[in-house]
Amino acid sequence: MSERDNEEREHSSDKENDGEIGDGMAVAKNSRESIYCLSIIGQIEGHYILPEGQKATKYERIIPLLTEIEESEDIDGLLVVLNTMGGDVEAGLAIAEMIASMTKPTVSLVLGGGHSIGVPLATCACRSFIVPSATMTIHPVRVNGLVVGVPQTFRYFEDMQKRILRFICDHSEAKEESIMELMMRPDEMATDVGSIISGEEAVRYGIIDRVGGLSDALEELRKMIKEKQSE
Repeated sequence: MSERDNEEREHSSDKENDGEIGDGMAVAKNSRESIYCLSIIGQIEGHYILPEGQKATKYERIIPLLTEIEESEDIDGLLVVLNTMGGDVEAGLAIAEMIASMTKPTVSLVLGGGHSIGVPLATCACRSFIVPSATMTIHPVRVNGLVVGVPQTFRYFEDMQKRILRFICDHSEAKEESIMELMMRPDEMATDVGSIISGEEAVRYGIIDRVGGLSDALEELRKMIKEKQSE
């Protein structure tokens, strides 16, 4: 083995020892608990590969990772940090369903933005936080490219929108009528329908539990981990 290979292996080992797992992922350990930090950033990539130079969260990597976290005896809880513009609806909803079905304590924290399908992803954790400067965009299901204008196509969009709406309301304190009103508001977004709401508004509508930052999210997660360990 060459000297360069040895150096690369040592460097990789050092990164693992420091708790760094990969881009946007890390394990934070102390004497009390071990918390996995997962970042969902940029655009959520689904059935199609996004162009180079675009930040993306790949759902085919996230789904097996969540399974590993759920089964690991070394991980006590999951912190999901969100700064996403949205993306593939089915992929985002699949990730949200995976997190919502985990038995380990989970907390989400919206930084920057939790837009579009990022809204269900923000609500899927046991507890949710958002910083005051963050925003969330709520709008009807949209699609790029050619759309065949037949009743079946629009019925599919309507059914998908109902699934998203039901998920948000089932995993938060939000009311269906309020979310629908935000989705269909015509005066909030130029040449489109929908709403852009602030962190405090997201809490007021019941979409997010609390306004807070990293320390608040970690404090809540530690509390939940302690309660689960005492069961």
